[in-house]
Amino acid sequence: MFALKFRPKTLDEICGQAEIVEVFKKFIQNQKIPHSIFYGPAGCGKTSFARAVAGAMSYDFYEFDGGNLKIDEFRRILKNYENALNKPLFFIDEIHRLSKTQQEALLVPMENYNAIIIGASTENPYFTLSSGIRSRSMLFEFAPLKRADFEKLLSRVRNEVEFEIDDEACEYLFKSSGGDARGLLNLLEFALNLSPSITLENLKILRANAVSEGVSEDDTHYHLASAFIKSIRGSDENASIYYLARLIDAGESADFIARRMVIFASEDVGNANPNALNLATNTLLAVSKIGYPEARIILSQCAIYLACSPKSNSSYKAINSALKYVKTEATLKIPLYLINTAPEARDYLYPHSFGGWVEQKYLEEPLKFYKSNGIGFEKTLEEWLEKLKHKINSK
Repeated sequence: MFALKFRPKTLDEICGQAEIVEVFKKFIQNQKIPHSIFYGPAGCGKTSFARAVAGAMSYDFYEFDGGNLKIDEFRRILKNYENALNKPLFFIDEIHRLSKTQQEALLVPMENYNAIIIGASTENPYFTLSSGIRSRSMLFEFAPLKRADFEKLLSRVRNEVEFEIDDEACEYLFKSSGGDARGLLNLLEFALNLSPSITLENLKILRANAVSEGVSEDDTHYHLASAFIKSIRGSDENASIYYLARLIDAGESADFIARRMVIFASEDVGNANPNALNLATNTLLAVSKIGYPEARIILSQCAIYLACSPKSNSSYKAINSALKYVKTEATLKIPLYLINTAPEARDYLYPHSFGGWVEQKYLEEPLKFYKSNGIGFEKTLEEWLEKLKHKINSK
């Protein structure tokens, strides 16, 4: 198989990812490799890169699938290296598929550097991996291959395999592969099974349409997701559905799309329409039980609902403001009557004993983080609060 035969063995043979290659050459020169997460579309060299690093450092290479990783096997291999001079490199493909428990099992070995762990994912680790994994790793985004990268790869193949290919067929070979080196090599291999002279006609017989993963040189998987969310935020229901269709057609997982909408429902719609979070959460639950093609309908319903909903980011801004204050200002003391175990707790005023609200100091200093935008149901919440306090104060 061409995909295996022409897999790069060293960093110098890697196609693309030039900046990351240079960074790792320095790591290798200093004999210190960090735990790393490689994320990006399929076929951009994540696995080959990890193998090349292991080879350069003379690490024993162990490859795991995130969907089938057995922690007992991982620990058993690790135990064999307790007194060894060299370290193993554990490569975990589709690392985002690890459960929370499996991710937690990696934390101690990562902290102690008992092994080097490199994970690969087609999903953004900022959304799919725990903070513990991320804080112990360097995160590297791999880009789909560009034309120059494909030309370098094709040159390597032609050094070992004789064939003819005209400009028109070569152009189609590059463009239809959508930045995926594996896709290019597979198409090339089977085209050569038909004839040593590669023609556009034969290429189109084998691949009638371009490899669809939603990426190109200027339009990555993550850019599509960004455009999708920004279209919903802009209340453009048609653009939202267009980018949703692009994501689905690209093979994006339904749960990834649903998770983005759950976040959006709280960040951008918020209490302007509290039901948005309910619908988005139920969408995530539904698509986890119902796969494609039917999941497309559920995702579409949610996207349109969110696009048409009133928008408010008041809650988003409130928590960001509060976190900034907590990180930069002196800690405020909790009033003693708010602490159940303090003798002063007897002075706490129980709101229900006063009709639902009573004036009481909850912060040492008066602070204001939340400001209602007065949009949609958020306005109703504001009115409720005003009526509650006015009713009590007027008694």
